[in-house]
Formats: sequence, C-alpha cells, structure tokens
Amino acid sequence: MNLNDYQKQALTTVISSDSEFRDLLHWVLGINGEAGEIAEKVKKIIRDKNGKVSDADKAEMAAEVGDVLWYLAVFAHHLGVPLETIAQQNLDKLQSRKSRGVLGGSGDNR
Repeated sequence: MNLNDYQKQALTTVISSDSEFRDLLHWVLGINGEAGEIAEKVKKIIRDKNGKVSDADKAEMAAEVGDVLWYLAVFAHHLGVPLETIAQQNLDKLQSRKSRGVLGGSGDNR
C-alpha cells in the first residue's frame, strides 16, 4: 500500500463535526496525544524494564505509530496535500540539508 492509498482509506473512517476548527483541533491534538502515548511507553520501558524492549513492546508502539499515521493522513488531507507529497518534500529537504552539511543543528531554514 502506498501513502496516498492509505490516506484515502483513512478518510473513510473520519467522523467530522459541524465545525472545521473543532475538527482541526481534534486532529492536531490527536497527533500529539498518540505521539505522547509512544513516549509514555518508552518512559515505562526505561523505568520498569531497564531499557529492554520486548517484542510485545514493539508491537504496542507500532500500533501507536499507526494511530499517529492516521491522524497525520487526515490532517494532511485537511491541508489539501497528499501524504506522499509531504513525505517526498520532507525527504528532499533532508537530502538537501545533508548535501550542504547542515543536517544537524537547528532552525527550519537551514
């Protein structure tokens, strides 16, 4: 499956409200919430398991990555941009930074 196919299928599971702002807020908070769940799982692996990641941990985190992907796909659609376009633009940006020796560091416009 490619990213655009995923995005199209993800959109069939969206339940929208009567408010574009509320939907936008829901999707952005969803991205952050699901990413936070990944961070929480990693925190507990470090705290409770001395950093040893089990196959079950990996499966649980992969499921959360799927939830992040769903929210990203829906949000990208709201922006009017296919997910594959965003992915390609991101790789192009990173390759450019790498070729210019500015992959590390900070700032959006390196």
